[in-house]
Amino acid sequence: MSCYQCTGESPVTSEGEARRLLPLVPLWTLNSQELGFVLTREFMFKTFAEAFQFASKVAELADQQDHHPKLIIEWGKVSIFWWTHSINGLHMNDFIMAAKTDALAQSME
Repeated sequence: MSCYQCTGESPVTSEGEARRLLPLVPLWTLNSQELGFVLTREFMFKTFAEAFQFASKVAELADQQDHHPKLIIEWGKVSIFWWTHSINGLHMNDFIMAAKTDALAQSME
């Protein structure tokens, strides 16, 4: 089951709307980059193996939902960036996937 379908014609979430949605994923940060706004969060782990395991689970979730983030895996840390590539900005999918990523992290505790 995938998120809301998003195409190149889907509207970009405005900065104001993104700021109104941000409290739904309070541990995420709204950042402006070249490609528009992105949701970012760092997840901390005790080992590289734990970080890699979490990143693998995020990758599985992304494939299931057909919505893929940028992942940076480091020793004890995974940085995740959600945005919708086809519209170069945020879509409701990104907030949904941020919430699903949070739930995945909680399930691994």
